[in-house]
Parts: sequence; C-alpha cells; structure tokens
Amino acid sequence: MTQVRSACIGIVRESAEGETLVSATPTTVRQLIGLGYDVVVEHHAGAAAGFTDLAYEQAGAQVSDLKAAWGADIVLAVHPPTAENIDMLTDGATLVALLGPGRDAQLLDALAARPITALAVDAVPRISRAQSLDVLSSMANVAGYRAVIEAAHAFGHFFNGQVTAAGKILPTKVLVAGAGVAGLAAIAAASGMGAIVRATDPRPEVAEQVRSLGGEYLAVDAEQQASTDGYAKQTSGDYDRRAAMIYSEQAADVDIIITTALIPGRPAPKLVTAQDVARMKPGSVIVDLAAAQGGNVDGSQPGQTVVTDNGVTIIGYTDLASRMPAQASQLYGTNLVNLMKLLTPGKDGRVVLDLDDVVQRGITVVRAGEKLWPPPPVPVSAAPAPAQRRPAATQPEKQRPSSPARRFTLAGVGITALFLVNVFAPEPLPRHFTVLMLAVVIGYYVIGKVHHALHTPLMSVTNAISGVIVVGAMLQIGSADTTVRVIAGIATLLASINAFGGFAVTGRMLSMFQKG
Repeated sequence: MTQVRSACIGIVRESAEGETLVSATPTTVRQLIGLGYDVVVEHHAGAAAGFTDLAYEQAGAQVSDLKAAWGADIVLAVHPPTAENIDMLTDGATLVALLGPGRDAQLLDALAARPITALAVDAVPRISRAQSLDVLSSMANVAGYRAVIEAAHAFGHFFNGQVTAAGKILPTKVLVAGAGVAGLAAIAAASGMGAIVRATDPRPEVAEQVRSLGGEYLAVDAEQQASTDGYAKQTSGDYDRRAAMIYSEQAADVDIIITTALIPGRPAPKLVTAQDVARMKPGSVIVDLAAAQGGNVDGSQPGQTVVTDNGVTIIGYTDLASRMPAQASQLYGTNLVNLMKLLTPGKDGRVVLDLDDVVQRGITVVRAGEKLWPPPPVPVSAAPAPAQRRPAATQPEKQRPSSPARRFTLAGVGITALFLVNVFAPEPLPRHFTVLMLAVVIGYYVIGKVHHALHTPLMSVTNAISGVIVVGAMLQIGSADTTVRVIAGIATLLASINAFGGFAVTGRMLSMFQKG
C-alpha cells in the first residue's frame, strides 16, 4: 500500500526592509504539525520578533535556507512575494500571504503566469464564521492599541487625571475617528489609561460598543447608507458636512486625535483639515492610521512624523503592528492556523480547496495558473435587521376588558354568597369567610398593579406566607373531626410545597447574580 506523503509548509523570512513580523511562531508551528504537515522554517525567520531558530526546532520544525522554505508545497508569508520569490515556488505550490489583490494587478498577473495557487488572506469575507481567519482585524487590533502608545509617548503627559501636592493634573482628552476594530482597540486602550475618550463613526449601531469601552459616542445627525459587506462605505455629502463641524469643534478641545477611517478600494477620506490642525493646542498629537492610503489628516506623511508650525505632532507610521512583533505574529499565525484547519478537513497534511465554500472562494485569487479575482460578491448585512411585524393572523389577541354588566354580575354573585354564608352558616365560619373575601379583593388589586417583570420575584418572596397556612393547618390536625383532620393534612402538604418552592425559586434567582 502506497503511503501519501504529507505536504510541507514553508515559513519564510520577510524581505521587506524593517519588517519584524513572521507568519508562524513556535506555538503555531506545533499546531500546523498537529494537522499532519511537515514544517520548514527559513534561518532567522522569526529573529526580529524574538523567536529563535532553536525554538522552532524544539517545536518540531526543520530550520533550513531560503530555497527550501520557498520551495515547500505550501508557503506562508506576511507580505507579497517578489519576482525572485515567485520563481522559487514549485509547480503546484500554494502561496498564502497578504497579497492585496485589489491594489496590485501586476502581482496577480505574475502569480497567474505560474501553475500555482495563491490565497490572499486580506480578502477574507466579513462573515461570522470567517472571523477567526480575519488577519486584517487582527492587525488592526494591534495597530489601534499601538497608536495610543505612540500618541502617549509623543504627548508626554499623564492620561488619567490626578490631584497631587504639587497641583491638579487634568485628564487627557482623546478623539477617535472611526469605531471599527482599530478604533475600538484605541478607545479601550485610551480609556483604560484614564483618558476622556470620544469617538465618531457613520454607523450608529456601534454607539453601544463605544460606551461599553468607556468612550462617549458623538453622533452625526445625518442619514447614512448601511454597509452590506461588513466594510465601511462612502459617506454622504450631508454626513461629511455635519461631521466636519464636529471635527473642527473637537480639534480645539482635545489633546490627541486618532484617525482610523478606511474604505476598501478608495483613498482614505480626509477627516481632519489643515484648519482643524491649526486650531489644536501646541503639543497635541495626531496619529493617522490611514497614512498609507492617503491619510485622514492633511499634512500626514506615510511612515513619518511631522511637527506643524503650531507644535502639533502628526504621526503617520504605517508599521504599527510591526512595532509589537511578538504579539502581532502570534495573532497572524493563529489566523493562518485556522485557515489551514479549514483547508485540511482530514487533518492528514493534505490541502483540500473547496471553491464552493464562500470563504475559500473569496480568498482564492489564483488557482492552478488561472486568475480568479475578483470573487463573486458575498452580500452580508452589518446593520441590525429591522424588526419585522408578525402577520396579523399570528398575533395574539389582546385580552378584552370585562364589560360593566359582567363586572356587576360577578360582584352581585359575590355579595349574595357572602350574605348567604353570614345568614345560614354556623359560627365562626361567617367571620372567616368575610376575612377570606376581603383578602381576595385586596390581593387582586394589589397584585394587579405590579409590573409583569416583577411577578416572579414577588411570588418567590410572598410564597413564604404559605408558612402561615401551614401553622394554621397543623393546629387543626388535632381536631376530633376526621374531615377537618384530612383537610388540614392536605392544606399542610400543599402549603409546604408552595413555601419551599418559593424559597427554591428565590435561591436560583440570587445565584444568577453571584460570581463563580
């Protein structure tokens, strides 16, 4: 019987100048091996991220040279390959990397000229089951956090307010433009450091997320089209005008602005104008996360720090994720492991690419030398679904109030019964019956005014009144009348069940509010 050889995964060293990320860490290498693959790592591939060759070897990988890594059956990389790298790929190989298929048509042509398969992990559809593969979100999360660290370093002030013997220190005010993954990470980091954080976003549904992280959502009173694919959309002219007023007002008040607005396939929208920058206080800081795509801020330069004439520092770093290499590499590597799990259903070290799956089809830009970009659209609504009214036939009928005639009839029956009992029943039954009737009337009106949401806790507590019934029934058990003893026994049993059940319900309710 012929044994099928497991495919080999190559982990390459990034050739881009200053790049510190690596596509797999020793931890993710173990996971790849667990899927049945052999792993070869290029010498010093993870050195810039703090991962030694020895650590990879201890994880079960083979450390080799550049040709061995690029000549593997499956090549995992961070950045797009160079022309020399493409030539090193073997026929039938699978390349997995950030390929930017919508921005670099020449790269797609070069990849399609080879009999290989290319998967762009930056083209993962924004659907729920693909979240674990979304490298853009992972890198944006790191970038948003790092943006706050860079801003704090350049600003040079406390973020939290303090009262000291030397005087009072006011908290730093931060404005975050865009509440996507990067924006929410920035909000959480700045709020956690004690700053006063405000945020804007065209999607009103993110307001609750902003508030949950300690920020204040600045709403723009303008109509805005909802996203259908999970990515930001071009804003309307009315929205832009109203948002510009907010940015201008906030620029004069805040100390730090972090912009994160990006629209796929378009230049980054200008949010903060030169006039807004001029209104900021000297020493203020702006971090433009969209600098690589044209920038959200007038005057920002990709990869550079600019200080304006009025002393405002504009940071346009494009490598924020690479400034946290160990963490970013671990997140990126985990995304790729999740992708390989999807591509290896048998966990036997063999890739099975299913183009009928919208996730796998969405990231496949080249298959066996055939260009497959762009993929068919995957309509996804990122906005909350509008509440739908149920058909009239299925709607429960509202309880109709009792008519006056019916109420008077019932009242008459009750009064007649009370009269007959008081006239013909022996003592002390009339007195007890009168008390019972009054209790029923009072209880009805008291309980009827309680909101339905409070019925369960109300019943669980007031059921303790059943204890009174138990005591009264037990006093009657010693009666000489057999009928009285039987009724007393039944009353004791039923009231006991009611009382203990009430306390059990109360105990379960209280446990819902207890940790652990």
